[in-house]
Amino acid sequence: MKSILSLCFTVVLLSSMTLPAVNTAKAAEQKSVELAENARSAILIERDTGAILYEKNSDEKLPPASMTKIMTMLLIMEAIDKGELTLKEKIRTSEFAASMGGSQIFLEPGEEMTTEQMLQGIAIGSGNDASVAMAERIAGSEEGFIDMMNKKAKELGLKNTKFQNATGLPEADHYSTAHDMAIMGKELLKYNLITKFTGSYEAYLREDTEKKFWLVNTNRLVKFYPGVDGLKTGFTNEAKYCLTATAKKGDMRVIAVVFGASTPKERNAQVTKMLDYAFSQYMTHPIYKRGVSLQKVKVSKGSSKTVTAVTSEPISVLTKKGGNVKDLTQKISIKKNLVAPIKHGDKIGTFSIVKDGKVLVKSPIVAKETVDRASWWEMYKRAFGMFSSAD
Repeated sequence: MKSILSLCFTVVLLSSMTLPAVNTAKAAEQKSVELAENARSAILIERDTGAILYEKNSDEKLPPASMTKIMTMLLIMEAIDKGELTLKEKIRTSEFAASMGGSQIFLEPGEEMTTEQMLQGIAIGSGNDASVAMAERIAGSEEGFIDMMNKKAKELGLKNTKFQNATGLPEADHYSTAHDMAIMGKELLKYNLITKFTGSYEAYLREDTEKKFWLVNTNRLVKFYPGVDGLKTGFTNEAKYCLTATAKKGDMRVIAVVFGASTPKERNAQVTKMLDYAFSQYMTHPIYKRGVSLQKVKVSKGSSKTVTAVTSEPISVLTKKGGNVKDLTQKISIKKNLVAPIKHGDKIGTFSIVKDGKVLVKSPIVAKETVDRASWWEMYKRAFGMFSSAD
């Protein structure tokens, strides 16, 4: 087991009043609040901390329908973040992708659209054809992409999720839960760019052609609930009406998930009730944004001798409305004896916020840049320099 080097320091947040911070466990007293009585399952979490504010049957395995595309979009955003894909790259549509039924943007075999346009088609129009076209671009085939989806689910610790396609079209043994969808949404929202797409109510594709295509967001709350800017709806006869929604007010962003509502109106009503509850009862105290540099860490056998340790996601503390926090201890634990190669985004440590001995927040620390393994010549020069200086 790798040893851990821990560095601790204390930050005092000045306040006139202190209320206990909410831990990442269940924050709401389930018996005293019912927010989704007409949904099969539901969950409400605060994005930065992952604190559960409400849940109902949140671990029940159910068909997620097109909410599946949250994972599809997550893998697309990861590829963009790693430099493996650009928004302007043109994606060619295969015959297989063009053959997808259900919601679609009516791609034709051989038609090309940019990644940006494909994302519009997925996020706004729920295009199954666009989803498969992007899956094929990233993994070579939808089958390969499905393997990536399930691998990512495992990496996120999602024990009740299994994907059989990139679209959410009905298929045996394709399932998820409200809890797992919320975690996928939390991960997707690390990429600020995504809400440019999921938060758009309408857009046009093929604008300068005779086949101009109008997209209208299937998530109507984007237009009718202030602060909602995502994420994805879903519907099949089996799944009924589903929605993973996110909204931000001030410093606080929450994620609400509903499975199995009987109508779109009922689905939106349940989500609205959860969002109202979150913003009226809780508040977020930001500590760090995503990508904040924490320290330089030594790397052995690398093309660079150090790597920058950064926050992997926004870090905040959650309290009840009107509460403040102070006397928080921030703990940075970095893996000892890091050895190249290290890739951008690799986990190299853990950031924790502790109050009175209780861990309130725990978040991965990642590498800001890639550090390749040093060549034998670089290693030789370093060794020679070390011996020379010893003389």
